[in-house]
Amino acid sequence: MQPNLTSEWLLVDKLNAVARHLKSTFVGKDDIIDLMSICLVGRENLFMLGPPGTAKSALVRELARLVQGRTFEYLLTRFTEPNELFGPFDIRKLREGELVTNTEGLLPEANLIFLDELLNANSAILNSLLLVLNERVFRRGRETRALPALMIVGASNHLPEEEALQALFDRFLVRVHCDYVAPDQLAEVLEAGWTLERKTAAEAPTITAEEILQLQQAIPAVDLQAVRPAYVTLIGQLRNAGVPVSDRRAVKLQRLLAASALLCQRTVATPSDMWVLRYSWDTDEQREVIAGIVDAVVAADEEPGRHPRAAGSTLPDADALLQEVTALGIQWDQPETSLAERTAIKDQLRYLNGRCQWIGSEVQRAYVQQPLDALWQKVLQA
Repeated sequence: MQPNLTSEWLLVDKLNAVARHLKSTFVGKDDIIDLMSICLVGRENLFMLGPPGTAKSALVRELARLVQGRTFEYLLTRFTEPNELFGPFDIRKLREGELVTNTEGLLPEANLIFLDELLNANSAILNSLLLVLNERVFRRGRETRALPALMIVGASNHLPEEEALQALFDRFLVRVHCDYVAPDQLAEVLEAGWTLERKTAAEAPTITAEEILQLQQAIPAVDLQAVRPAYVTLIGQLRNAGVPVSDRRAVKLQRLLAASALLCQRTVATPSDMWVLRYSWDTDEQREVIAGIVDAVVAADEEPGRHPRAAGSTLPDADALLQEVTALGIQWDQPETSLAERTAIKDQLRYLNGRCQWIGSEVQRAYVQQPLDALWQKVLQA
């Protein structure tokens, strides 16, 4: 017997409306926005990898505004102290002999948390952050309290190199790269940004933190039995391909499969819901391997009601990038190419260089990077 989730479906409509609004505001970020919705419902953490200026902070701030909950945002440095995130001891209580933290307006009270430059975290706050990320618990001395955090988003422009930071990175179940938009989308970006300036808060769809919590509590209502054999096989394929999927991560990823089904207003998961595993990579080199294995499973699912993100991977195609670099080189060498066209070629080369970094295969990446670098040198010398 299927559970009756009538009220939850109304909340799914509200959350999907918020996602559509964000997509109209932040051009070229559809995959990140869909993953934010998944992580909100699944109560898991999201990591964004990308250079400065790619709207990571703005995207989280706008989502926080629409969720109407308490938010906490902080830029971590090597010198960030625990008090800056969690608060100092309450002096009034300390005089009475009690060690109680004054957390007003800080991380322990927030529904949505954004930690920018996450991998700058130092050893002084590392253990506290790990507990927050993994168990949604704040502990200091004998003081322990459950946190109301719905989702924690971390961002960085590089992947972890130290073993201690790898443990922190591992607590973010979903990883997505956030890059500059293509030059041909710049006009759309400018228009969307200006539209955001003109809109009032009342015009945007919203959903409350309490309603998100209600959706999170509906996760156990999703039946995973039908998809579990295929899921077990997929995890085995990833491990055989050299992708380390721990038992803990395999268990937690089930929540995201259920969240995908829930956002499609289904109470039964299908193989297409496993599209979320595309974003479980640890390194750039794993991305192509994972996408190939996951896409083969997802593409074979012909059940109705698939999540839109199941349609295809967003990994850059090496052959397509090489063809575009070659075409730009031919256009640059034409005597009749105008100054404006040459400026456009420079912009496109910058974009292609960023895309090239995300080619999963090192051999293919080098194959595209060599002619790209050669053309860029020619452009600089002109």
